[in-house]
Amino acid sequence: MNSKQVVLITGSSTGFGRLFTDTLARKGHSVFATMRDPGGSNAKNASEIRTLAEKESLPIHVLEMDVTDDASVQRAVDAAVAKAGRIDVVINNAGYALTGLAEAVTTEQAQRLMDTNFLGAVRVNRAVLPHMRRQRSGVLMHISSAAGRFVAPSMGLYCASKFALEALAESYSYELAAQGIESVIVEPGPYETPVFGNTVKAADEARTSTYGAVKEIPAKLDAALSSTAGNPQQVADAVLKIIETPAGEKQLRYFVSPASLGVDQINALSKQVQSQPARGLWRRCWHQIRQR
Repeated sequence: MNSKQVVLITGSSTGFGRLFTDTLARKGHSVFATMRDPGGSNAKNASEIRTLAEKESLPIHVLEMDVTDDASVQRAVDAAVAKAGRIDVVINNAGYALTGLAEAVTTEQAQRLMDTNFLGAVRVNRAVLPHMRRQRSGVLMHISSAAGRFVAPSMGLYCASKFALEALAESYSYELAAQGIESVIVEPGPYETPVFGNTVKAADEARTSTYGAVKEIPAKLDAALSSTAGNPQQVADAVLKIIETPAGEKQLRYFVSPASLGVDQINALSKQVQSQPARGLWRRCWHQIRQR
């Protein structure tokens, strides 16, 4: 893989995505910063990115992409490949938080959350993988969360979306390794990004009101997370380091956090437990495939 890579980032208008865009481009990587509606609701954000790119002569290109729309995803990927000739890294960053008691989250809210946080990555990876498989190299990076490894009350649906993303990403790591494609997961803890201000609340207030003192958990947890939030540049620096790690040397999971939340221990145990039955099962599978 080239030292200067072509990187496509979803959800680049603000937050982590914006930081990833600036940090990687300043290190010489060619970045396709994608976002919804850069000519409308995100016009200001898109303009700021273009102005920065021009001012500092950074290799940044803004593309429209709505990760909940198959055609929009395909158009953006096709445009990036047409301009750069390849995509070396895709960063599945687009997503949002939803908090509230699980029963108070409506079916419609749950569907929208999964459509963005989980199916968005499915769409993007499906669009990118044919190109990566042809070049027999590439990195699928999935921006998960500490909430993708442990569950907190009032975050059940958000945790579910990140648990699903992690399962998908780990499956890719097994399926694509033989083709030179790596799948990695980044698990940020609490950081100061717009995600706190843009958190969606469970809509069924009538059900929430029946929970007594338990209904206070979402607000208290939000306050606790906000009070411990760190500098999000730490995550951007970690992403840069991962991308610049030589092929074949990347880990599956990276936990990046200002606070110890037990995620490293979960990851270590998971790796140990997963590898024991997996080795025998994968070995039998490959043996059967090769015999055909």
